[in-house]
Amino acid sequence: MIDGQLYLVFGGKVSDPRTTKFINTKYLHTVGIYPSYEEARSAWKGASQAQVDDAMTKYVVVCLDKLLNPAED
Repeated sequence: MIDGQLYLVFGGKVSDPRTTKFINTKYLHTVGIYPSYEEARSAWKGASQAQVDDAMTKYVVVCLDKLLNPAED
């Protein structure tokens, strides 16, 4: 189901797996931009599971509409 928002999925090495402090933003991996949370979550899950043996690699889903349209919050 498309919810009218855009979601970015990206990841990389973090300094602490409990945070989203990425070590080197130059090496972030952009998985893609998706039109629904469900699609973004599926992409996030695939990327995360592909790196399951590396506890210091983390992938996240970001709602781009909150950045593109902050006044609508």
